Amino acid sequence: MGQAMAGAYLDRGYAVTLWNRTASRADALVAHGAVLAPSAAAALEAGELVVLSLTDYAAVYAVLEPAAGALKGRTIVNLSSDTPEKTRAGAEWFAGHGAVQLTGGVTVSPAGVGQEESVILYSGPRAVFDRHRAALDVLAGVADHRGEDPGLAALLYQINMGIFWTAMLSYWQAIALAEANGLSATDILPFATDTSDSLAGFFTFYAGRIDAGDHTGDVDRLAMGAASVDHVLHTMADAGVDTTLPATVAALFERGMAAGYGADSFSRVMELIRAS
Repeated sequence: MGQAMAGAYLDRGYAVTLWNRTASRADALVAHGAVLAPSAAAALEAGELVVLSLTDYAAVYAVLEPAAGALKGRTIVNLSSDTPEKTRAGAEWFAGHGAVQLTGGVTVSPAGVGQEESVILYSGPRAVFDRHRAALDVLAGVADHRGEDPGLAALLYQINMGIFWTAMLSYWQAIALAEANGLSATDILPFATDTSDSLAGFFTFYAGRIDAGDHTGDVDRLAMGAASVDHVLHTMADAGVDTTLPATVAALFERGMAAGYGADSFSRVMELIRAS
């Protein structure tokens, strides 16, 4: 991800100074015109705007604590992933060293960096976002500032990832079932894409109802959903594929039935998922 971002800036004519814990990974970027700093501190000192792309905040501290003296006066565009709580703590840590953090959540793969259709979510001081908007626009077609709370972009990013990873696991599950029955991933692709495309309509339909607390069983019922999920689970088991994921889904439906929600919409399982 960091290589893609640095490459995007170089392609747009920006002067880029970079540092990587494995220096050889920067070879192609240096050949493209980047300057490889000898240390993290030297990279920080090269400019006021600093873009971070690290695995998590533990990595941020591991890299920057030894270089903390070079943070004063810097704007840190922190695109590292972590929890909202750790992101807020990170913003406080940077402020304690005289820097300001603008949190970013990158919603695309490295191949999407710099593309017009890509989106990066931001939160933190709006004035800082506006001041560096031109540079931020290099990384994504849509630089979307969501609010002053530094943890908000991290929260929205994790919401997005929660949907993505669970959906992709369900796809792997479907492929495993297909293969167990002599079909390939390509064979079921049309069905998978049709189902995926239909989800946007379901999301839209249920969003307003859930916000209103309306779980009326007029278009679907939990009892029918529970029966369907049970069929899916046993189909998986009969095929000999792993049932961890469908068993977890079935268990949630069963809890809803036990709670007396059978005649309600299956959206009622929200009552079981919500924070107490």
